[in-house]
Amino acid sequence: MLPELSRDEILRYSRHLLIPEVGLEGQRKLKNSSVLIIGTGGLGSPVALYLAAAGIGRIGLVDYDVVDSSNLQRQVIHGTATVGKLKVESARVKLLDLNPDIQVDVYNEPYTSDNALRIAQDYDIILDGTDNFPTRYLTNDVAVFLGKPNVYASIYRFDGQVSVFYAKEGPCYRCLFPEPPPPGLVPSCAEGGVLGVLPGTIGTLQATEALKVLLGIGEPLIGKLLLYNALDMSFDFVKLKKNPNCRVCGPNADIKELIDYEEFCGVPSHDHEEEGSAGASWDITVTELAERVKTNHLKLIDVREPHELEISRLPNATNIPLGQLASRLSELDSAEDMVLFCKSGNRSTRALELLTSAGFKKVKNLKGGINAWAREVDKNLPVY
Repeated sequence: MLPELSRDEILRYSRHLLIPEVGLEGQRKLKNSSVLIIGTGGLGSPVALYLAAAGIGRIGLVDYDVVDSSNLQRQVIHGTATVGKLKVESARVKLLDLNPDIQVDVYNEPYTSDNALRIAQDYDIILDGTDNFPTRYLTNDVAVFLGKPNVYASIYRFDGQVSVFYAKEGPCYRCLFPEPPPPGLVPSCAEGGVLGVLPGTIGTLQATEALKVLLGIGEPLIGKLLLYNALDMSFDFVKLKKNPNCRVCGPNADIKELIDYEEFCGVPSHDHEEEGSAGASWDITVTELAERVKTNHLKLIDVREPHELEISRLPNATNIPLGQLASRLSELDSAEDMVLFCKSGNRSTRALELLTSAGFKKVKNLKGGINAWAREVDKNLPVY
């Protein structure tokens, strides 16, 4: 039996009640509904805000990160006053201020194979607001095993994607992407950047799809992938079909339980950027480099994109972007001592792998990248 609306709720949701497709019964459905949002960052922020405003009765938030000032360009559920605080607590306070009539449950823990089924089982729908492949595959498999819709989205620079993966009625995420891309091939927003308003656009579309599914109205993006580009303000659609050979939702599926998704994807299952390390034998710390440049000749190779040099740079470094490195190996002398660096050490780790596979031996990776240099050696440089 659907819950009744109070007099205050009738006033709060009056603009919904005037829509025939929603009406009083639809609003009661929303009050009786529950959604689980994986991630309270760029996508999770608008998703949570609009679903709370819409009157979803119970919202679950999964995240174990803390608010950082670099989040505030796009993660609008947080603010300057919450920098350093848990994201789930920051978001919970904001949502209950927006709508005190809803229930907000928080899970300040990594979303893993060990806890995902337990966390997700009591929710009606799952919304994927993550920025890493292990959690995307985990979220998909959990949704398939529990028979729940998975409202998916991804963003990068000016582009976004949205779909509803619901194995009962259409394809799942694995039908579209049976295997993850090779590690390092697809950069994260932390490496490549994202237009601040893009998560708002795409996250609002996610929230819209969730409301359509919960209300049973319109045509949700089941079997369709929406592609959005902010530069030319274009929307395109790609039709998706269920893959009969899908290992999770196909008739002969052989994946029957959750797996080790970090091992499957070859990358960590978190969205926040960490210091890149190539291992003790290949790394050089910023303090070690600062000493060595005083007495030794070192070839410094900056593998960042050219526009990043406008933010910060190291003197006498040669810029060879990672994407051009393979075609410019002839410019490098394998007999010369080299140190590779980027923003945080992740791209330079991949650059080191490329060089060592080409036979270079006298090469090191600057652990933590130029941001670590800015924090520990030259504090006049900005951290970005």
